[in-house]
Amino acid sequence: MAKKTVKPKSKTQLLKRKPGRPTEYTKELGDAICEQLADGISLRTVLLGKGMPQGMTVFRWMRENKEFREQYEAAKEESADAMLEDMFDIADKSLEEAKKGDAKRAGAKVAAHRLAVDTRKWAASKLKPKRYGDKLDLTSDGKQLKGNTIVFKDFNGSAPAKPDGQ
Repeated sequence: MAKKTVKPKSKTQLLKRKPGRPTEYTKELGDAICEQLADGISLRTVLLGKGMPQGMTVFRWMRENKEFREQYEAAKEESADAMLEDMFDIADKSLEEAKKGDAKRAGAKVAAHRLAVDTRKWAASKLKPKRYGDKLDLTSDGKQLKGNTIVFKDFNGSAPAKPDGQ
């Protein structure tokens, strides 16, 4: 069987061809991506859709376009709320399935659902740490809390001398 040789295309033929995926940022495309991200869909899944750019293109847009970067960051924060809703649905589904089936199969499904919920909890804590994180913010949203000053007095009621003769 003879091999078919592929003739290289000329530059004019290459320039005339239609591009496969978009590479130039448009507000409409940015909005479409961020809308799906805010709904809790991963960027990889969003980019599998028809007419979507490649991941590296989106990352370039974030580097080069401040407005899109801010929109993307807000959408990712909002996705944490969507993940919370998913966690409730998964937990409810797990309870229903545990009630229905045999104990062995139900145990495996509950374990799988627990993994799905734990993954979403972890992601939500990273995307929106003020709301879903494990740490307590003791600085009151970036501002230092003012505490009471404790002054120790000796037994005769006078305050001790300040260090270095102050």
